[in-house]
Amino acid sequence: MTQQKQYPHFTDLEPVMHVEGVVRLPGSKSISNRTLLLAALAEGATTIHDLLASDDTLVMLGALRSLGIRWEQIDERTHIVHGQGGTLPVHEADLFMGNAGTAIRPLTAALAVIGGDYTLHGVSRMHERPIGDLVDALNAVGAQIEYTGVEGFPPLRIRRGHIHAQQRMSVRGDVSSQFLTALLMSAPLMAKEHPVVIDVEGELISKPYIEITLNLMRRFGVTVEQDGWQSFTVQPGQRYASPGSIHVEGDASSASYFLAAGAIAGGPVRVEGVGRDSIQGDVRFADALEMMGATITRGDNWIESTSNGVLTAIDADFNHIPDAAMTLAVAALYAEGTTTLRNIASWRVKETDRLSAMATELRKLGATVEEGPDYISVTPPAEIQPASIDTYDDHRMAMCFSLATLDGKARRGNRMRIMDPKCVAKTFPDYFEAFAGIARNELF
Repeated sequence: MTQQKQYPHFTDLEPVMHVEGVVRLPGSKSISNRTLLLAALAEGATTIHDLLASDDTLVMLGALRSLGIRWEQIDERTHIVHGQGGTLPVHEADLFMGNAGTAIRPLTAALAVIGGDYTLHGVSRMHERPIGDLVDALNAVGAQIEYTGVEGFPPLRIRRGHIHAQQRMSVRGDVSSQFLTALLMSAPLMAKEHPVVIDVEGELISKPYIEITLNLMRRFGVTVEQDGWQSFTVQPGQRYASPGSIHVEGDASSASYFLAAGAIAGGPVRVEGVGRDSIQGDVRFADALEMMGATITRGDNWIESTSNGVLTAIDADFNHIPDAAMTLAVAALYAEGTTTLRNIASWRVKETDRLSAMATELRKLGATVEEGPDYISVTPPAEIQPASIDTYDDHRMAMCFSLATLDGKARRGNRMRIMDPKCVAKTFPDYFEAFAGIARNELF
């Protein structure tokens, strides 16, 4: 294993000559928080297996408890949530949502429809992440949501509104797919006598995340009718019902770091918890590695990557997998030519402005970077320079730049100091231990 020095505010990573091994992925954040809310809204108790243990899921679990939803943790990865059939026992609560977009946005919609007196707030960055399109869509059909800070952003005050008996809602699709997910998940609570129709304005980004939402809603007994990606209809009379038990897939976004490592520095590296039948769109990250020349093998519940020589630069649209695409920006350091990731404007409204942050940190390594409003182009340096990487309280920045320590076919990695490494707790608290577990100091 490579040597790793731990300090309170940074982690020093030494160069890694070769990677090989198997990584058991933590549960998907997107699936975990959707499943928790659906289980709370369903009739009956739901046993959730392999729930992600992270900051974002703790935020959702804490919010549900504050709202009167009973849940028990059976062991490290198993929880039982006692659903309340579309109601909430507590009608007045102050909810701290951290920086968890997968928690605050669906909860905002559910609380607005169910009704009560709630405040939702988070860390300072959460108060810079837009929520106005979701609020506008809900208020247009009778919800009563107010901003207590800057208009269009949290914190929010939600009071009991009067949702119209027959709803046709409209929401922009080009800022965050989480707005549509929030409306879809709350739609059955509104569709008591009449259908609820949700129209999408403009292009819908991150479509695979909507597919996750629709799949999980079906698991809880609600079917959504689609007119392509422009309109979604929930017919009346459908109620969420517990499936009894449900397993959370491994996190496909987290898989990207290890699959990229195998593609860069030898391999094979196998990730377990996702496979060819995954409901997560981010498994398509492996397709991008194949385009760059890596060898990818897929099983029912695993994916494996192996280096097949020097990686080749690509120019492609990554609107469908914006989170996992971040990993490619660092993998581009090991490719011949200039790699361009397009249609990723959503990076700017994530945990940080990821386009700006990625460009800034890649330049520290010697890369030539062009940053546009919705794209980034990366030309690798002749030699990767050692650097101190600022992570902007963004878990994906910390994990991505661990890859710059790898020795690839085209160029050698270097020492990296990762500042604020604990930010990975948002989705993968044990990331650096897992990364060290595949690192080898000698070539095979």
